[in-house]
Amino acid sequence: MEVLRSISEIKEKVQQWKNSGFSVGFVPTMGYLHAGHKSLIEKAASENDKVVVSVFVNPKQFDNENDLETYPSNLQRDKRLVADAGGDIIFAPTAAEMYPAGFATLVDIEGLDQELCGATRPGHFRGVCTVVTKLFLIVSPDRAYFGEKDFQQLAIIKRFTKDLNIPVEVIGCPIVREEDGLAMSSRNAKLSEEERRKALIIIEALNIIKEMVYQGTSDVEELKKEAARKISTMDIAKIDYFEIVDPNTLEKIDVVKEKALAATAVFIGKTRLIDNMIIGE
Repeated sequence: MEVLRSISEIKEKVQQWKNSGFSVGFVPTMGYLHAGHKSLIEKAASENDKVVVSVFVNPKQFDNENDLETYPSNLQRDKRLVADAGGDIIFAPTAAEMYPAGFATLVDIEGLDQELCGATRPGHFRGVCTVVTKLFLIVSPDRAYFGEKDFQQLAIIKRFTKDLNIPVEVIGCPIVREEDGLAMSSRNAKLSEEERRKALIIIEALNIIKEMVYQGTSDVEELKKEAARKISTMDIAKIDYFEIVDPNTLEKIDVVKEKALAATAVFIGKTRLIDNMIIGE
């Protein structure tokens, strides 16, 4: 598995592929890859001739320095997973390569960043938009693949790609879960055995309100109160947010009329986990 570190190298490689008529798929990641990432790479490999996987922990999307410094990393393991999933190259630049001295341009978005993670992590999506824009321009893929666990991120990337006329097809892929239902995340590696077990309270709360909607409950406040009550039964769980929103605009709603998105971020100990579920289908 070839690992390229410089922007010039990856641009040259992709241009060679395109000169040969190959289509290019792209999976941006922050590394410490798991089965969820593998599913994205496999889909990219099934729909493209060549696949680039980026491994870059983007400092501009972290609002907590300790969270950035402790983000898990294992490039050797990542290389094996990418190879097994059908990827062709890993692009793993340094922060200095992506943001050289004098870097002064940021990509922002209005509206979709106001709720959910955007409400509690100011500046986060500015960092996401900036790095993904750079990666799209560097790799120039035909298609890019993102997991629906980061539902808000996916919606924002689709929006700015359209708004800025970036010629990349952005494809969302379903959440991949552990056998017990916990959404796969690189952050799960930070959990102790006890925390890992107690983190299941998140999917349990989502399942409860999905069933409530199925049984006829439509009042959002009632649903949110039940979810908060359920999560609060776990002593180490602290809700960052739990919201029910329109899945297209991400705006808060009062009543679940048709399809809605239940989205949450919960601290399990010191580790912040996100998850979501479509309800009311």
